[in-house]
Amino acid sequence: MVPIALTIAGSDSGGGAGIQADIKTFSALGVYGASVITALTAQNTRAVTMVEAASPAMIAAQMAAVFDDLDIRAVKLGMLGGPDAIMTVAQGLAGHALPVILDPVMVAKSGDRLLPHDALAALRSRLLPIATLLTPNLPEAADLLDCAPAQDETEMTRQGQALLGLGPQAVLMKGGHAGGVDCVDLLITGRGITRLTAPRLITGNTHGTGCTLSAAIAAGMAQGMSLEQAVTRAHRYLQGAIAAADGLGVGSGHGPVHHFHKAWIND
Repeated sequence: MVPIALTIAGSDSGGGAGIQADIKTFSALGVYGASVITALTAQNTRAVTMVEAASPAMIAAQMAAVFDDLDIRAVKLGMLGGPDAIMTVAQGLAGHALPVILDPVMVAKSGDRLLPHDALAALRSRLLPIATLLTPNLPEAADLLDCAPAQDETEMTRQGQALLGLGPQAVLMKGGHAGGVDCVDLLITGRGITRLTAPRLITGNTHGTGCTLSAAIAAGMAQGMSLEQAVTRAHRYLQGAIAAADGLGVGSGHGPVHHFHKAWIND
């Protein structure tokens, strides 16, 4: 049977991030994708023009329907909106012993805020303690810790360990917002630190990178990989998707990465 991963996140009408990016990523990596939509966004590669949250009852109903019928092997959490949605998702996951990959989506690539400040406390208290892996970029890590973004690997390590103290089993500190010729991510667990590096690719088409990476990790976990194996493969997959992004030519702003860079047939 094909492994199944579930994404609980917002919908991106432009197709580059959120639920759409997650489903594409699952599919590209050989995993069947199910979804629970927490919010609708009107957005393209330039801006988010409107956000409409799904009701807690609708989120709960979607979760109940999916878990009642499908053999979910891993869960990815993305944009959740407000504190009510966060509480609903936490309650819906209770009793399910599954890997949970938490991407704390707070701000869109366009700069539009997607997580209200009043939802941070609920995110910290209800979801961080049940996360197998937390995958913040540097501004998100700073938001969660109420401090300035890390400026170097030493600070990334310190902040990652502080986040580890809030409950997740592991933290992947993503260094895409840092400077330097190489992009450095740090996987921090109770067993130590794994450093993942890649040349920094010069492109404006990076919409959905965080969603794609966390979904790729969830796909690996659904396939039975260890956390380290899933993170390593996801890191490699994302680099390929970014490298091929300019070939898509989607939109006039921050375009998406190429999720199917290895799969499309152009006969």
